[in-house]
Amino acid sequence: MSTSTLPPQDLVSIADGRSVLQFAPWAGGRLLSWLIDEEPVIRWPEQANWNQPARVRGGNPLLFPFLGRHRVDGRLGYWRDAQGTVRELSMHGFARDLPFAANIDDDGRGLRMTLVDSPETRSGYPFGFRFEAAYRLADSRILDVALVTTNTGTAPLPWYAGHHFYFALPHTQRAQTALELPRTRRRYQLPDGAISAPEPGAPRYTLDDPLIVERFHCLEETPPEKPVTLVAPGLHRTVTIDLARPSSVPWYAVTTWTEAPDSDFYCVEPWLGLPDAIHNGLGLRWLAPGESETAALRISVGELR
Repeated sequence: MSTSTLPPQDLVSIADGRSVLQFAPWAGGRLLSWLIDEEPVIRWPEQANWNQPARVRGGNPLLFPFLGRHRVDGRLGYWRDAQGTVRELSMHGFARDLPFAANIDDDGRGLRMTLVDSPETRSGYPFGFRFEAAYRLADSRILDVALVTTNTGTAPLPWYAGHHFYFALPHTQRAQTALELPRTRRRYQLPDGAISAPEPGAPRYTLDDPLIVERFHCLEETPPEKPVTLVAPGLHRTVTIDLARPSSVPWYAVTTWTEAPDSDFYCVEPWLGLPDAIHNGLGLRWLAPGESETAALRISVGELR
């Protein structure tokens, strides 16, 4: 199959001065990139395969209604409800594969994208819902992001969503780049799908540490007493993720991941739960009919001299 490096539909941008975010609402409500002074904070690869945008290593894929891997009797991509019915649902859910409606704020600094249930979603997730992802530039270096889930059906709705931010970082700079965390307990997913026992987390790691690839840094306090911060001297930059926003439900963990030793990105991913929470309960949320919940965060980009 041939691949395309050109998007098949128009992209959407919001901006504040020289800070620009680009989106593809029709491709999973995907934030593609964030540039400040033409330098990438969140990266999108130049040779992205637009035949499968959900699989591109870049931007911020939205993970909903469930995140991570889930299994039933060893079968990956299935889940069992309280009545014992087994349904198929792909890893990280379906949101990243579906088109969102989009509305830009009047001042051009914000974008709200919305996904609602359909026959396609109800086959694997039989609930009425509205899922919204709202991005807004508070100023040229501060981005507010909110995930809003509403139960539009008549039955309690299970969910645990998350982000998958691909932060730009040359792989040669991993050893000098640090991740600073609030108090956490470190866990990971075992080959059989179970979650490891918690072990003490460190307040600081360097990104060349193999110990943090595909690790869940579970927050000891919610809201956390301090933010999550990437300190990147090689980029003269700090990236701070504030997970203690007003009116937000509590974030459960921050996941760290990169694909390969030469990948020029590092993912720092705020999650509301852990993989397979629908079965293990680790972060699983239940939303009553007619109710809404918001998971909010703020990303601030600072300068290092």
